[in-house]
Amino acid sequence: MYSISEIASVIAKRAIISDPDYVIEYLFTDSRRIAFSSSALFFAITTLQRNGHQFIEDCYAHGVRNFVVQTGENFDSESFSGANFLWVENSVEALQQLASWHRKHFKYPVIGITGSNGKTIVKEWLYQLLHEDFKIVKSPKSYNSQTGVPLSVWQMKPQHNLAIFEAGISMPGEMELLEKVIEPTIGVFTNIGHAHDEGFINRPQKVAEKMYLFKHAELLIFNDDDKLIKQAASLTFKNKTFCYGTSENCDLRIVEIEKHADETRIHAKFQHQNISICIPFTDDASVENAVCCWCVLLCFNIPNFVIAERMVQLHPVDMRLQLKQAINGCYLINDAYSLDLSSLTIALDFLNRQQPLANKTVILSDLPYGYNNNQYTQIVDMLVERKVNRVILVGPDWEKHLPFLNESGLVMEHFVSTLAFVEGFSHLPFRNELILVKGARAFSFEKIAALFDIKVHQTILEVHLDAMVHNLKAHQKLLKPGVKTMAVVKAFGYGSGSAEIASLMQFHKVDYLAVAYADEGIELRKAGITLPVLIFNLDTAAFNALVDFDLEPEIFSFSLLKNFSRFLMQQGISDFPIHIKIDTGMHRLGFNPADIVELVAFLQTNQQVKIKSVFSHFAASEDASEDAFTKQQLDTLLQCCDVLERGLGYKFMKHIANSAGILRHPEAQLNMVRLGIGLYGVNTGAALHLRTVAVLKTTIAQIRKLKAGETVGYNRRGKILKDAVIATLRIGYADGYPRTLGNGIGKAYLHGKEVPVVGSVCMDMIMVDVTEVRNAQEGDVVELMGDHIRVEEIAEKCNTIPYEILTGIGQRVKRVYIED
Repeated sequence: MYSISEIASVIAKRAIISDPDYVIEYLFTDSRRIAFSSSALFFAITTLQRNGHQFIEDCYAHGVRNFVVQTGENFDSESFSGANFLWVENSVEALQQLASWHRKHFKYPVIGITGSNGKTIVKEWLYQLLHEDFKIVKSPKSYNSQTGVPLSVWQMKPQHNLAIFEAGISMPGEMELLEKVIEPTIGVFTNIGHAHDEGFINRPQKVAEKMYLFKHAELLIFNDDDKLIKQAASLTFKNKTFCYGTSENCDLRIVEIEKHADETRIHAKFQHQNISICIPFTDDASVENAVCCWCVLLCFNIPNFVIAERMVQLHPVDMRLQLKQAINGCYLINDAYSLDLSSLTIALDFLNRQQPLANKTVILSDLPYGYNNNQYTQIVDMLVERKVNRVILVGPDWEKHLPFLNESGLVMEHFVSTLAFVEGFSHLPFRNELILVKGARAFSFEKIAALFDIKVHQTILEVHLDAMVHNLKAHQKLLKPGVKTMAVVKAFGYGSGSAEIASLMQFHKVDYLAVAYADEGIELRKAGITLPVLIFNLDTAAFNALVDFDLEPEIFSFSLLKNFSRFLMQQGISDFPIHIKIDTGMHRLGFNPADIVELVAFLQTNQQVKIKSVFSHFAASEDASEDAFTKQQLDTLLQCCDVLERGLGYKFMKHIANSAGILRHPEAQLNMVRLGIGLYGVNTGAALHLRTVAVLKTTIAQIRKLKAGETVGYNRRGKILKDAVIATLRIGYADGYPRTLGNGIGKAYLHGKEVPVVGSVCMDMIMVDVTEVRNAQEGDVVELMGDHIRVEEIAEKCNTIPYEILTGIGQRVKRVYIED
């Protein structure tokens, strides 16, 4: 904080100081965003679009008494009693000059970032990766312009020990000005692309101009594979460099990039060592940005094992503030990943600009480590000034400030943690409010934001829980005494909702649950499921999760068994329950029967694991023509189990029967059966009265009358042979309704009649012929799958199986759970 007199001595050509005691803490260039007017300094900036001097009167009316104005502007300063005016040649240059002077007060490292793309992502990811080690000040959002940079640098305070600022330019000469403001000690050049090409003669000129940012930097980090950046660095930068790329001379040499379904593993060489990281993204831009961040952390001498742990936890950066419809007539602004005074100011301004609702609620976490009591006081002042109606505070630090909050007059509630808020959410009244969710990264406020989600899509999947219980009991009646039941709830509970179905199964006392991947098991544990959970498809990345969440893995190979045993040994764990998978003919996963003797030998000396069950998977239990092969699979499993039990000296459970096996092969029930598709009401080869669980419904969006000869839909595939009434339904292939069902193949059920699909299935809509339904109206509910149009019939028309139809129903389709 500086006095107005100090600031005048730095930037003013001429000054009228009516009150020299004003202390300036905040700088503003937008009269609509001014807070803390008593300590604010307003810069009146003239651009092609507006003249900031026109807003001085408004600022004065709101309590501002300190102004920076340009010489030559025609206004009467004497009419603003008690105000201080600083005259400058150019307000933007004065803003930059003041920020540059402020910057010189600090000696801690400053990272300056420029490039064509990825500046904001790299800045935000560096904050995510380094906030545990440093008290960081950074540019809010994408404040990288000629005014945004000085406003960012002005945030530097003595309590910080690292600054991260980004800078962007659109024409020559601009970066020289920003370099004087930022004065980075560490430079990061992300990449060069087409952005703002029009402002430069050519790409080399643009690179050279951007390179000015690093004129006095002590270290420059850049991509050696980019020839233009590499050349510019070699010509203009004389200090230490750290480059990354694929060539042998790179400080961080990228050796291999492995892209998987939802993650990317990046392997590299650094200081003659092989190192790697994994990030939860697969796009090329994220890979490049992550490697750039990797280099920065290596330059800070952070061990790579720490870097790897943090990289896998990176979160996507949403650079926009979005207003979304929420529950109970509310609207939500979700800004849940960071909290500092600058970004809070931006979010509160956005909150105040919204008009749908009068009542404003703000949900705030504690500030990140390193902020002092004064900042908490400032936040309270901000909330009062912006007329927030209700504030909900989360975190232990806020508790110290509750007396002051009570004095502020704010309607206030406090929770000690995010978990406490989540647990108490159902008792909190939220109705017709505008809600801002704003929290520091450590508080995981995305969990809070998720509580307000609403799905307004009128296509729904009804899940009838009583029907599922009926199907469970119908199968269990066929079981021999003592045979256990494992309910398979993988693939989002066959499209019906994993946690909800698992909870139902737990209530009705099934013995085991099974899911495909560890992530699904974690979600069940977080939902309060305590039943044993078998994980069918395990990889090494999930080892920690198995232990942390008490999940039991299927082990199907020696490499997996050895890796997992090694992991358990390092953790000091013994007798961890595992399930051995035998390949008896499915040829998908499993130990070969010929490997069983070797498996026994390995397990005899292994203290880390203990077999809970040995099992296999029927390939064709529903097919009568393959019954001989099914019997052969059962015999093979039993032979392998016999060898294992005799060699290990203890018993374990055995299972191979699936839904069809329960019905058609009672001799294969063994100790336990795995009930999957049968739970959902699909018969698998034998007569058994099952009830429909999943009912897919939507509504009519529009009805129109068409004449013979007209067509419906894309490519005019829907030919109208005689006058017809066509209804458009709110469902399409993006919701999981197969395109194969177009052109009369698929049917819908409306008011007691089946009606055919007309034309092609669109992404979000289908059209049906309702000519024979005399009372059809817009808004009517239509059944696409259920008691009247069986999922088995749909699958047959699509030349597939019911599993694919059920699991293909999109996540945007709202699940509604019904218990009669």
